Amino acid sequence: MRIEKNTVVSLDFELTDDSGNLLEKTEAPVSYLHGGYDGIFPQVEEALHEQTVGFSCAVEMEPENAFGEIDPNLIRVEPRELFPAEVEVGMRFEGGEEESEDMMIYTVTDVTPDKVVVDGNHPLAGMKLTFSCTVTAVRPATEEEIEHGHTHDGDHHH
Repeated sequence: MRIEKNTVVSLDFELTDDSGNLLEKTEAPVSYLHGGYDGIFPQVEEALHEQTVGFSCAVEMEPENAFGEIDPNLIRVEPRELFPAEVEVGMRFEGGEEESEDMMIYTVTDVTPDKVVVDGNHPLAGMKLTFSCTVTAVRPATEEEIEHGHTHDGDHHH
């Protein structure tokens, strides 16, 4: 079966940075709904379109086609007293503007006695990445999957 709009594609993948360092690798195939549902990087979806099981590719992506450029407006310096005593670099906190309903995940990047620096950028923002994958399965999507815009593999609804 060919990969077309409204098919569920399963694949094994590796994600590496532009120096070849492995950032992520699947332990088991992952699936996404093909056809513009934002389940995978658009460049990867384009490379996979009309391919079949067994197809392999490596798609090099500039930051704007992966996790975006670093947005300096998402880096904030906050008063230390707003955080728990055990705050340390690498911890993540949910936050956002009071007038906005959008909550973001901020990662702590620095802690001093009076300030904490948090970064709302994705950890891979600003990086050139290579997404290497092999298609392991292709099947027609169910009506429910198409209606919901994502796969319903196994017992997982979302």
